[in-house]
Amino acid sequence: MMSETKTTRRNGFVQKHLLGIRELEVGEITHVLDTAESFRDISRREIKKVPTLRGRTVINLFFEPSTRTRTSFEIAAKRLSADAINISASTSSVTKGETLLDTARNLEAMAPDCIVIRHSSAGAAHQLARICDAGIINAGDGSHEHPTQALLDAMTIRERKGKIEGLEVAIIGDILHSRVARSNVFLLTKLGANVRVAGPGTLVPHEFEELVDDHLRVESRIEDALDDADVVMILRIQRERQDAAFFPSMREYAVHYGLNLARLSKAKPDAIVMHPGPMNRGIEIASDVADGSRSLILDQVANGLAVRMAVLYLLVGGAGGHARVDEGFSKRTSGRGKKDEAVDSERLFD
Repeated sequence: MMSETKTTRRNGFVQKHLLGIRELEVGEITHVLDTAESFRDISRREIKKVPTLRGRTVINLFFEPSTRTRTSFEIAAKRLSADAINISASTSSVTKGETLLDTARNLEAMAPDCIVIRHSSAGAAHQLARICDAGIINAGDGSHEHPTQALLDAMTIRERKGKIEGLEVAIIGDILHSRVARSNVFLLTKLGANVRVAGPGTLVPHEFEELVDDHLRVESRIEDALDDADVVMILRIQRERQDAAFFPSMREYAVHYGLNLARLSKAKPDAIVMHPGPMNRGIEIASDVADGSRSLILDQVANGLAVRMAVLYLLVGGAGGHARVDEGFSKRTSGRGKKDEAVDSERLFD
């Protein structure tokens, strides 16, 4: 059955699928971030579980290697009490010649509520959305988009800076092959930040400026991008997606484009440093920067869990509200001991 692109929900989020940031309105982005903030508190409890999605099924369909994204989607589903099923390319019928669409149709026949997909081909998530009734979440499609990464980055920035509008954000590295860069450009410019991108000329096409109408510029030198930046976002060299030699060597890249303390000094004194991971230490980022006081890399990982819980809730949760479930839980556990909290958590599952 052909699914609709959008559906009206009482909780204010109108997307049936999360395929990219480009499709979202500013209000929808803000709604996801606000919802994620409330879910973040769940991870700080002794009982890290709520029954919000009990009885729902989430399938993680990953055709590319992943640690952070796949694990956080799985944990997010389980903390919301959903049944999480993990499928990788090596254990799927794709190894026997089955197409992606046939795989999706077979999964759809089992009536899942949500399919989270990561695929090396741009547009893979959109293809599934056209044939599936289940909600589709794009966990990264080729060099196209990675919407939940941009959302968790925005949450991290907003948490530390208190806002996004008006901030100067430098995105440094392999812009050409980065789905993270594209999703962040769409999101940050929509929320009013000024974004500068820089890296080797072969990896930063000037056509990139045409992605959005305003608030984005391409710099030829990374020092210019870093000048008075509030946020410095470093990208991994996407060697698995490069089909040509875009720079002479990794050592030369580190010398001319890697973020070290000297280059970071060009940013504002309170500038924060971010990286979507996995990091190539000593190449795109020096260890003393990655592990320094201004690094929020681990905060990004923690916020990624909250964002993915929020996205699953908004797409799968239906008309019932997390706020009501969580508020009731908080009232029952407020000012009480761990033993009482555990008892109340068990009652929620009765």
